[in-house]
Amino acid sequence: MNSADPLFQTLTLALPMIAIFYFLLWRPQSQRAKQLKTMIENMRRGDTVVTAGGIVGKVVKATEANDPEVSIEIADNVQVRVLKSAVTDVRAKNQPADKG
Repeated sequence: MNSADPLFQTLTLALPMIAIFYFLLWRPQSQRAKQLKTMIENMRRGDTVVTAGGIVGKVVKATEANDPEVSIEIADNVQVRVLKSAVTDVRAKNQPADKG
């Protein structure tokens, strides 16, 4: 019995587990975060947004990139200011809504 056997057994189990976590969890999550960041940076007036609280509205005032807020219209003549970090989805003017 060699003292390297337990270390070898641990590595043969740990390395595939790390690879599985990377490809199934970490990598897709970072890609989604990057995609959301790009959508928020490209948000324009007229786009439909969904906030983390579930509010759906239309962007009426999208300020410069360094401003953390955006104004959205949630009903006729009802506008609210929302932090860009609270936006979870951005749909362009011509993009259809998700079904279901």
